[in-house]
Amino acid sequence: MSSERRFEFTKDNIDLYLKELAKEYRKQVGKGMPAELILIGGASVLINYGFRNMTTDVDALIRAASSMKDAINIVGDRFGLPNGWLNADFRKTDSYTPKLIEFSVYYKTYSNVLSIRTVAAEYLIAMKLRSGRQYKSDLSDVLGILAEHKKRGTPIIMEQIQKAVTDLYGDWSSLSDMSQTFIENVMADGRFEQLYEQTARGEQETKELLIRFEKDYPGVTKESNVDAIAYNLQKKANKASIIAQLRQRQTKDVETTQRKKPTKMDDLER
Repeated sequence: MSSERRFEFTKDNIDLYLKELAKEYRKQVGKGMPAELILIGGASVLINYGFRNMTTDVDALIRAASSMKDAINIVGDRFGLPNGWLNADFRKTDSYTPKLIEFSVYYKTYSNVLSIRTVAAEYLIAMKLRSGRQYKSDLSDVLGILAEHKKRGTPIIMEQIQKAVTDLYGDWSSLSDMSQTFIENVMADGRFEQLYEQTARGEQETKELLIRFEKDYPGVTKESNVDAIAYNLQKKANKASIIAQLRQRQTKDVETTQRKKPTKMDDLER
């Protein structure tokens, strides 16, 4: 976590930088050594959907000659991009698996040398659920993808998500209890657009709580404890997590249905 403002990548400028990267890479190795990038996370969301405006870096699986590293640095310097603007650090996270290559889909090719692929929708959802961070865009990204596919007339169903999780990580239980609860409630609710707005606000509020906490207690927040700290900060600020809100809504819906459902005695009286 960091309170410093980082560079913002958009769909348009990512496209520009990838074009320049392809030109630079071809200049160094020629057209006889093609390369491939599989865009992951926020970059993959930006390329495929319109609900998200930006990401702060470009995560990718890089399959190329060693000259690609030089090409990335040259393009970064040319446009004043941050160090590591395109990186494979994602491989160090829990949501990485080499099986992602199997479930990537073709996007486009630049300069006849650099092919770009992204992650198929349900597998992108599986990755986001595997991360499941309430202070990033993981959960709102899941809802945004579900909402856009519903509008396109290609809705994603629970069975597809379960298969994607199993394909990538071996078993449904590989997801945290929180992520399992989240997606089960979301799919039962079905109001993806409304939940997207609510969840995105909640993620931003939680991020701001964490930034303030880090200012007060520098160095305390680690990858291993950030979720617990975020949960406690939400409780202290009296801000129920999206999971708690969905559970509460589901309970109310069940109670309302039960009140409206006629009993056998009602039927007899009619």
